[in-house]
Amino acid sequence: MEGKAKNKLLEYQAKAPKTKEHFAHLRKDGGWIEREDVMIKYLNRHGKLTIGYGSRERTGVELQLGHTLGDHYEEPVLLIKAAWGGHSLYQKFRSPSSGLPPGEKLAGELEKARERTKKKNEKRKKNDPLPTMEDIKAGYGVSWREMLKEVRGTLENYETLFPSLKGATPEITGFVWFQGWNDQYNGAEIEYASNMEHFIKDVRKEFESPELPFVIGMMGQNGSKEAKGAMKVIQDAQMAMEKLPKVKAVRTDVLIDKAAEALYPTWRENIPEWEKVGSDHGYHYLGSAIWLNRIGKSFAEALLELE
Repeated sequence: MEGKAKNKLLEYQAKAPKTKEHFAHLRKDGGWIEREDVMIKYLNRHGKLTIGYGSRERTGVELQLGHTLGDHYEEPVLLIKAAWGGHSLYQKFRSPSSGLPPGEKLAGELEKARERTKKKNEKRKKNDPLPTMEDIKAGYGVSWREMLKEVRGTLENYETLFPSLKGATPEITGFVWFQGWNDQYNGAEIEYASNMEHFIKDVRKEFESPELPFVIGMMGQNGSKEAKGAMKVIQDAQMAMEKLPKVKAVRTDVLIDKAAEALYPTWRENIPEWEKVGSDHGYHYLGSAIWLNRIGKSFAEALLELE
């Protein structure tokens, strides 16, 4: 996930008496620490780890994840973050060994895509070409391919991107996966376990590391409530991946910021109070900096357990 905790929320909570202890270790001399020993590359941004490496002017789990790993290792740490919100494992992140969905599924998608294009053409008085089956197939795995491109591109150019790492030899030592919301629809959850297992095996094959430590952040938008339906199916599928070597699934619902959870149902009527605890909707973990920091720490600890 990109990460949706607004930086202005972090700034407020880092100074507020009730919450400042959660952020004290991330700050020095009244500002946010920029780690000299932890670098990060996130799409078109790169530099020393600090706040702001989520969506625009926001922060995600990478902040506390990187701090925890940086505190553990004597060697420098490089985080390569490849995240595009709203992408499913069923389609855009689908890895090669999952193959394509059955022909009838693709045919149904093609028919719907053609109908959408026809309606747009009629509404806008255009004559755009109708989608082809090749267009439909090309949408599968597009984010998988972009992810590999991001990782390989960073590793090829790390000395230019991060001059302080010049002369170092990079080694891929772990992979974190945190996703699931968009696989709750149209029956995609039924395939989640199969697609996740293929994904893990394909990642390890691509980087020639058969037992690369792999941490899965389980869907946790249910928070203090019990997960049901498609979300529960996906959670169970994510937990089931622990049958593979060096894979650990981390529950994120149990880490919820209960202050943000309590205010969220009435946030529109209490915006000033809400902005002291959260900054986004439930599917984005309430944009809670505390929740995302807890998740990041748990991911790092899980990686270290798998060493």
